[in-house]
Amino acid sequence: MSMKIEFEVNGKPVSVDVDPRLSLADCLRYDLGLTGTHLGCEHGVCGACTVIVNGAAVRSCLMLAVQAAGEKVVTVEGLSNDEALTPLQASFRKHHALQCGFCTPGMVTTAHALLTHEPDCDEERVRDVLSGNICRCTGYIPIVEAVLDARSAYGSKGE
Repeated sequence: MSMKIEFEVNGKPVSVDVDPRLSLADCLRYDLGLTGTHLGCEHGVCGACTVIVNGAAVRSCLMLAVQAAGEKVVTVEGLSNDEALTPLQASFRKHHALQCGFCTPGMVTTAHALLTHEPDCDEERVRDVLSGNICRCTGYIPIVEAVLDARSAYGSKGE
């Protein structure tokens, strides 16, 4: 049995038939072709699947696709409307805040949600929010530096 759901992804309306038990992550990747949302643990622990739903960072492996009906979802692909890097993405590049890149979409969407709501966050807050995203390569220091450096693009005056 499938259900037709309609929601907004990256500013565009979508309509898709899904199994009621399908995760939002699988819907985004396999039904909508948005493969920037990575699947790691599939238990909500690693953060690789983080997307933004109605402004909040959400683990898409723990959310059913049917729960997205009528909602606004933003994936890492939807953070920019053009070919240029966003200030946050450029900051990740500048600070070498990615290595293998597997965690990067989740880190970027999580950081974007944080900076959108708290552009004046301090290092402790960034570390706290990103603590739910696992990175096996960078040691987190360049990621935290990248997020702190990008605050000004979100309206922060810095520390």
